[in-house]
Amino acid sequence: MARNGRISVAVIGVTAAAVALAGCSSSANNQTSPSTSTSSIPGLSQQVVDVMNSPPYSHATWAISVTDAASGEALVNYNTGAFLEPASVTKTYSVGGGWLQFGPDSRIVTPVVRTGTVTDGQLAGDLILVAKGDITMGGQTGADGKVVFTNLDHNDANAIPGATIADNNPLAGLDKLAQQVKASGIANVSGRVEVDDRLFVTKDLGEEDGPVSPIVINNNLIDIVTTPGQPGQPSTFKMRPEVAPWTVDNKVTTVPAGGATKIAVTSTRNGVITTTGTIAADSPPTLNVWHLTDPATFARTAFIEALQRAGVTVSASPTKVNTVAGLGSEAEIAKLPKAATLEGLSYDQNATYILKISYNRGAQTQVCLLAVAAGSKDCDDGFPQLAKVLSKAGIDPLQASLIDGSGLPGNFITAASESQLQRVFAARPDAAAWRAALPTMGVDGSIATVQVDSPAKGKVSAKTGTLGAADLLNSRLRLETKALGGYITAKSGRELTVTIIMNQAMFSDIQGVFAANEDLGKIATSIWEAY
Repeated sequence: MARNGRISVAVIGVTAAAVALAGCSSSANNQTSPSTSTSSIPGLSQQVVDVMNSPPYSHATWAISVTDAASGEALVNYNTGAFLEPASVTKTYSVGGGWLQFGPDSRIVTPVVRTGTVTDGQLAGDLILVAKGDITMGGQTGADGKVVFTNLDHNDANAIPGATIADNNPLAGLDKLAQQVKASGIANVSGRVEVDDRLFVTKDLGEEDGPVSPIVINNNLIDIVTTPGQPGQPSTFKMRPEVAPWTVDNKVTTVPAGGATKIAVTSTRNGVITTTGTIAADSPPTLNVWHLTDPATFARTAFIEALQRAGVTVSASPTKVNTVAGLGSEAEIAKLPKAATLEGLSYDQNATYILKISYNRGAQTQVCLLAVAAGSKDCDDGFPQLAKVLSKAGIDPLQASLIDGSGLPGNFITAASESQLQRVFAARPDAAAWRAALPTMGVDGSIATVQVDSPAKGKVSAKTGTLGAADLLNSRLRLETKALGGYITAKSGRELTVTIIMNQAMFSDIQGVFAANEDLGKIATSIWEAY
């Protein structure tokens, strides 16, 4: 829980992409009026209504939109014109806008350039890694060349129990670049090694997420996996990736089986992460993460260490602070000879990573890249560009009000607009790739554990969204948002868009997040059954 009482639960989010259904039957003039309790809703079963009327939702506001994906026929039209907080369903805007702007097959190419001359393997000049906003930098790729992830990803390890690390090497992309540098004939660098991170202005997304930067290595996180020992004895740990000067001061004690596992991660001086607390003797290895505040310096050191592994010696200090001062203008850098290039994953694979696990910084990066496409370094300038892209695709941006691309508090959409967005994507030639990028109920991503025994398992593909905060007055959890937006292949085979948004439910503790996730899954299953 954050110091302000807010709970970071974005990973368990719900879908909704927002924009108005212009000229279709589910307009604001044709919708059912909302109420805190209702006896029936056209198009929904009594089972669904009972869920909506159950005690945790007695003060909640709901919006549900179900349409025929092809024709746009409104099948359920409940409160679809109200502005509600969608949480991480917001990502269908930011990622969807990037998809429309750049195309699902586009790839970011990250170059390493050099100044000076190379004589007998000696570079009498500088080596510069030019950051281009690649969110995985070759470090999130599986053996099949596709993105790898775990359903409860390491980005959320400090907030949600059970997060795990994927089977990947976060430094693989840097190793490839370093090997190319060596193959280009450079064996020694006498000048500087720096990361040019001027593509857009790095900006902090908030205390739960950290900076959004043009350079990203391991999601700009250090992973710490703590394993229990014997009761009363210290635990052991593994750190990933191992990059100087970072070390772990492990002060986590093993307590008897059945005891509390509660680990805090802090850092009071650069390069040292302190873990404190307890881990139960029967606990599985427990993952925590440290959010790096200077991504460029971390990436610079990691790149120099990759060069050393490749057999390239570097005269510059590996751990000094990265700086672009004195490198020359970006236009000048762009004209320098290339020593290496790293081709990133295709956009649809990056989208898969962001949407499946609800990766906040990755989603916000897409807004920053839209700003760059519009000629600006200010990420906020990505939003007018996003509005243009959505409008051109037939999505009305006036049915959304966004302040970030990830789904933090303060974003609002209508359920009708999310359905419109999903219908626009359903009509595109790359519709199957877009749908595949969304979490699949009972199968993967943020709804992998929802309705696993349901006949609708595998038939619901939707982005999730969750926001929670502490009700300090009553010692309970206020579930600010639980949402879902995407598609259902109904029992009849009919393709539907579905948007479900719930704001302001009350639960006794964090388990309410999982309970609400299952409730929305029950609603989705009922819709699958009905159509």
